[in-house]
Amino acid sequence: MSPPCQKISRRDFVRRAGTAALGAAAASLACSENPSAAAEQPPNILLINADDLGMGDLSCYGGEIPTPNIDSLARQGLLFTDFYVSAPVCTPSRFSQLTGLMPQRSRHNLTTPLMPTSPQDAERGLEPGEKTIAQVLRESFYATGLIGKWHLGHGNSRFLPTRHGFDYFYGFTPGCIDFFTHRYRGEACFYRNEQFIEEEGYSTDLFTREAVAFLVRNRNRPFYLNLAHNAPHYGKANAPGAEANVLQAPEELIAGFDGPDADRNIYSAMVVSLDNGVGMVLEALERLGLSSNTLVIFTSDNGADPDYGGSNGAFRGEKATLFEGGIRVPCLMRWPSAIEPGGTCSRPCSHLDFYETFSSLGGAPESRTKTEGLDLLPLIKDPDSECAERTLFWVYNSTAAIRQGKWKYLQSDGQEGGDRRQMLFDLSEDPYEENDLAGDETSLMESLKATLDNFISVL
Repeated sequence: MSPPCQKISRRDFVRRAGTAALGAAAASLACSENPSAAAEQPPNILLINADDLGMGDLSCYGGEIPTPNIDSLARQGLLFTDFYVSAPVCTPSRFSQLTGLMPQRSRHNLTTPLMPTSPQDAERGLEPGEKTIAQVLRESFYATGLIGKWHLGHGNSRFLPTRHGFDYFYGFTPGCIDFFTHRYRGEACFYRNEQFIEEEGYSTDLFTREAVAFLVRNRNRPFYLNLAHNAPHYGKANAPGAEANVLQAPEELIAGFDGPDADRNIYSAMVVSLDNGVGMVLEALERLGLSSNTLVIFTSDNGADPDYGGSNGAFRGEKATLFEGGIRVPCLMRWPSAIEPGGTCSRPCSHLDFYETFSSLGGAPESRTKTEGLDLLPLIKDPDSECAERTLFWVYNSTAAIRQGKWKYLQSDGQEGGDRRQMLFDLSEDPYEENDLAGDETSLMESLKATLDNFISVL
């Protein structure tokens, strides 16, 4: 692990963000709480999504950016080494996370990012009838909230989170915004529920503030909060007609990094801001007496983009590719009443599994929706438990891949400038996909190809 960079104290962060008063209010409320009350209700679920965060961007995965608060989830819970998303970009990944289905099964074929500048995309998004885990949990009397990035429809109110099972929405609908003005190319896109609002402040701080307030409001009932940060995805320049993608962080945090790569310095400051926010939310859970009965998950929607400061560590590929760097993401889970601290899980798992896992956790009736995920509860409670071998599939643009056990087969249409159309990797020996075994394991490769082709044919 690389040595950490300069740390920013939580005290300084709280003072700068202006949220100390809110934290004190939460502490005051916690004093009147009955600590045993949380244990008498179904477990809470707090899902923290980062945006375009890679495997090389957290210190608990070997990265050089100091992330002590996120790392604490690994120390106190379970670290996944082989956790995947269904697609290497935002919209399809988020569709799968909420529905448990491959993005190709969405009504509007949401396999690429929705773009506010596309007239066609104004009529595409998550439609009524495409059931989300938020709807499932709300039917089980959970309070539900989406704070941050949505990116599953922007052109019509029927696409908003409040129409898809979320009681409360505070955030934005496109793929990115200006972190300080909260607009997309100068256009309003920031909501509280279904109303446009104007806010002041850095978006990471605002989403942290709203998350703490959500916990305070719903401390006496089970809740599901999807805290979908836009960090460390680049921001969108706030000039009408401009399309400049810019990394944005508070200057005082950028000053803590002086490496040779200016983009990496700003990106690192964005990650530190995210980590500080995670720490504040975890502290709020503790103050409110909710930690023991809350499953906290921290993950990312896809791999990092090195062109904008991100790092996937030694993994090959990046965002928008089906190499491991594009689809293998950090995932940490903490649930003190059920998960042993300091554990590691190397079983292949996926965002597709959240729907079934959360349904099971919330005691929801058996889903009428056939999903492509698994219930991970037995595994997260005992990472060494026996479980059936699974097969994972990916289809993105002109590429497709399958992972079965330790083997990964990839159909590539000239990715990375190469001419190879088929590749085979033994991920147990070669997680960084450096040694293509296609020429040595032709029988196995053809078998995996047939399985993948069959899957694609029925999508």
